[in-house]
Amino acid sequence: MIELIQLTKQFGDLVAVDHLDLTLARGEFFAMLGPNAAGKTTTIKMLAGLIKPTTGQARIAGFDVQLQPLEARRRLAYVPDFPFLYDKLTAWEFLRFTGQLFHLADSQIEANARELIARFHLQEHVHRPIESLSHGTRQRVAIASALLHEPEVFIIDEPMVGLDPQHARIIKDVLKERSRAGVTVLVSTHQLSIAEEMADRIGIIHGGKLIAVGTREELRQQSGTAGQLEEIFLALTAESAAAPAGM
Repeated sequence: MIELIQLTKQFGDLVAVDHLDLTLARGEFFAMLGPNAAGKTTTIKMLAGLIKPTTGQARIAGFDVQLQPLEARRRLAYVPDFPFLYDKLTAWEFLRFTGQLFHLADSQIEANARELIARFHLQEHVHRPIESLSHGTRQRVAIASALLHEPEVFIIDEPMVGLDPQHARIIKDVLKERSRAGVTVLVSTHQLSIAEEMADRIGIIHGGKLIAVGTREELRQQSGTAGQLEEIFLALTAESAAAPAGM
């Protein structure tokens, strides 16, 4: 459902993403980890069609994001770490607006929105202007609106930003349920606990390169450590940093 083929992005002399190859299957829950400035957000923005690759391809459900953007985006939902919402709209108006962008029938918008509003505990906020909502509530509105059109691929950058433990648990449950129902979920995060708890596979990006991919056990074998994910992550990124350029 997600394919990266030699995906590369350069900004002048800086190679932010360096020939990434990765395939995610239908229903896979994949966590992307990496230090700051590793290339995670740049990779996600290329997948979402917000940045054009220098070379290589990104495909969503078989559609090239650059050559077939509308077909790819119909099947995709993307929530950045700081999502943009229209502050003067109410949460309900924003959900309706999102549904209309995807050409959903009014009845489908109504049914899907009511289900998501209840699931994300937004009932008391739904008729308030978005500008009056807390950061965590805005995050729940953003995730609900992204799921409204029932995407086949869901990409989210730092999903738990601003969420209290109760609502973080709800988001985790919803993402896992969608994955089990066949939605491919790609999460980029610095929170290793999310990857350790939820991901089917984990990828580690460092210096723009995908230095390791696998299950937790496979990553333990690659790192040569039997510890928790934090130890595995530190071992692999330290090894990558120590490798000579071009290795």
